[in-house]
Amino acid sequence: MKISIQYKLLFVATAFNSSVALAQNFAPQNLPVGSVITSLNINAINQFNTNTSSGGSFNWQDANFHLNNRYQLDANSSIGLTLRDGYQNWSWSNIRGYGNQNPWRDIQSPGVGLSYFQKLDNGWSAGLAPIVDWVAENGVGTAGAATYGAIASATNRYSDNLTIGLGTGVFRQIDKTKVFPFLLINWKINEKWTLNNPLPAGPSGGAGLELSYALGNKWSVAGGAAYRTYRFRLSNSNYTPNGIGQNSFTPIFARLSYSIERGSSADLYLAANVGGKLSVTNVNGGTPYSTNYQTGVAVAFSVTKRF
Repeated sequence: MKISIQYKLLFVATAFNSSVALAQNFAPQNLPVGSVITSLNINAINQFNTNTSSGGSFNWQDANFHLNNRYQLDANSSIGLTLRDGYQNWSWSNIRGYGNQNPWRDIQSPGVGLSYFQKLDNGWSAGLAPIVDWVAENGVGTAGAATYGAIASATNRYSDNLTIGLGTGVFRQIDKTKVFPFLLINWKINEKWTLNNPLPAGPSGGAGLELSYALGNKWSVAGGAAYRTYRFRLSNSNYTPNGIGQNSFTPIFARLSYSIERGSSADLYLAANVGGKLSVTNVNGGTPYSTNYQTGVAVAFSVTKRF
């Protein structure tokens, strides 16, 4: 039995996702039968102060972890289990258009997911990852806060350097059903350039696209983007009791990475979260608060250790 432990801080949009790390790779890995891979992902992110179009500003910080286990059933299939929890702290200043009240404060997001990957004939692979998360303002618990659904995918390995496929996510985000298709790609263009998916797909969106360049001497740089939207239950003590908050945006990011040793790396990310929108929906379906926000600048640092 092969056991490895991985510590990884995923990039900015990962922390926005109420469930991650399940659908990052929809093909079984080439591991010995009976192998177990255990990984622990630890995340930390900061979005700096950002102005809203309706007046006022906000900033937030996020910390979360993912405990992932994958078991190689046979040469062609594997199953996985992921447990996670996350905490997001929001700070507001001079908010207008919402009774001068803060839309929300702290958000918690525990979750659990399963996954199954299967190699098929002629280079094809398929995957299925059901996920359940509970995303809510602090103090709500799990009642009425569930986001649940699944991601399915199919990929084809055309060569040693190119794998392309499609994925589809279907999720019930508390009170709305969202369906989103996305592209899966791993293309080693040459010895320097690679185009792939930087993020795991999950309830808040697809895997995005990233173009990376190997600088040599263990350094690399990359840039990419993805779309993210997530909903969460508000507390009974909120200005809109038992309502629903939402944050939507597109992170455009740059990454600088250093490979410390085999399986270990350090990554620094800088992101511009563009097209951002915040909203609050009450229990009757009305929208007492909705505002766009200016480009938000965010940073994240990643350390990965695998052995």
